Amino acid sequence: MEKAHLSLLEWFAKEGRHDLPWRTTTDPYRIYLSEVMLQQTQVERVVGYYERFLKRFPTLSSLAHADLDEVLALWSGLGYYKRARNLHATARICGLKLPKEYHALRKLPGIGEYTASAICSFAYHQPIAVVDTNISRVLGRLFATHTPKKVAQEFLNTSHPKKHNLALMDLGALVCKPSDPKCDRCPLHAFCQGKEDPASYTKRSSQKRQKKELHLALWIEDGQIALRRSGQRLYQGLLSLPPADPAPNPIASFRHSYTKYDITIYLHRQRPQSPIEWIRLDQLHQAPINAIVRKALTLPKLSISFANLP
Repeated sequence: MEKAHLSLLEWFAKEGRHDLPWRTTTDPYRIYLSEVMLQQTQVERVVGYYERFLKRFPTLSSLAHADLDEVLALWSGLGYYKRARNLHATARICGLKLPKEYHALRKLPGIGEYTASAICSFAYHQPIAVVDTNISRVLGRLFATHTPKKVAQEFLNTSHPKKHNLALMDLGALVCKPSDPKCDRCPLHAFCQGKEDPASYTKRSSQKRQKKELHLALWIEDGQIALRRSGQRLYQGLLSLPPADPAPNPIASFRHSYTKYDITIYLHRQRPQSPIEWIRLDQLHQAPINAIVRKALTLPKLSISFANLP
């Protein structure tokens, strides 16, 4: 095991993603923020949001004193908005700093087993194994097991727990991929018990995606757009396009996906019924709009310019 640990850390020193902005800080708040943003979201999408969010809310305390609408506005387009609401709620509970204890972290809104472990390891350098999707796949193949969580703590390099966990994470993202793993480049190849049949230890989603259609109203007048405050759990508290009556010849259509749904959205030039909120177009960058509004307003076909939308 010692040789495996050494090989892994040597690989990480050369090939790891050390330039990611949340890897260059020891601030627990910034590490926590990155872990929340990275949930079910690709690294490339997160970087810009992370930097913009920290520019406005550089500390946990500044986030705690913020208005939720402003938090949701900065989150707009990143999706899974419950993460932003939980982040804001946690900041208000904690005030100045996050707790260091795993069980105390687990009691906070939106902090589950993985996020609590990540904060303990990456922010507080505690000897706790972190198991995300990538690490689970690496350990499953390495030990030829379908229960990788059971071996994670045993395999943990307790002398360098943070580097160990980050190295496994990067190994899964860069080398030990779900399909076509680069086994010849893997530092753990000599120790891998599942290398002859890696697919057997790869968890695949069995969830079937459902197709839906939405008809929405896009109504703009006097430099303002008509939006409606959503009551749906997914977009709760966000401003959305109001529903429209299905009609022939929509002004535009586009596709949008989230969780298990693939949605075709049709836009209609219909004046929506109340209750609606009128938002100035030049203030949209400060409004908590959902991803569908953002996509609709940036469609090339509509020729609407929103320079302030990131």
